[in-house]
Amino acid sequence: MTVDPNAATQGFPSPPPAHRRPGAARYLVPALFAAAVAVALGAYGKTHHPAGTAFNLAGFSSTGAVKSWLATTAFAFALVQLVSAFMVYGKLPGPSWAPTLHRWSGRVAFLVAVPVAVHCLYALGYQTYEPRVMWHSLLGCFFFGAFSAKMLLLRSERLPGWLLPLVGGLVFVVLTAIWLTSALWFFRTFGVTT
Repeated sequence: MTVDPNAATQGFPSPPPAHRRPGAARYLVPALFAAAVAVALGAYGKTHHPAGTAFNLAGFSSTGAVKSWLATTAFAFALVQLVSAFMVYGKLPGPSWAPTLHRWSGRVAFLVAVPVAVHCLYALGYQTYEPRVMWHSLLGCFFFGAFSAKMLLLRSERLPGWLLPLVGGLVFVVLTAIWLTSALWFFRTFGVTT
């Protein structure tokens, strides 16, 4: 009996492909979760009867001042996030601890933004009585949805290199617009007060 060395081998599984493309669910789940968060916040804000105030801190003249200063603090940490992201991606020179700075500035920005969002939703609700307020309400809901998507994408493997910077940049741009339509407006209208 002769054996043909060129004959196909039977009974052995073929090796798995070296690199599979990520499935659509990898992108669809964060996008759907982001939409659900944004819609849920908007629906709560629209149906909840505004309480007028949610919190106040000693030393501040009004809840508007508290909210504006907390939003400004969150925006300042978001600026640190932006610069440290450029360092992490090699677009700017930076120290070896730039990734740690990026993570912690993001955490602080988010933690400072949460009481602002709680105040907006609970005390004011989703409002549309003028364009600035409508955009602020819409962008506030969108921000927390986009932020949720970014957090889910951080845990995904084999993402395209452009996706996380794109979503992170979107979160930064939306937070900037939120700050412009709230804290900056407050400071320009009522002065820089505490």
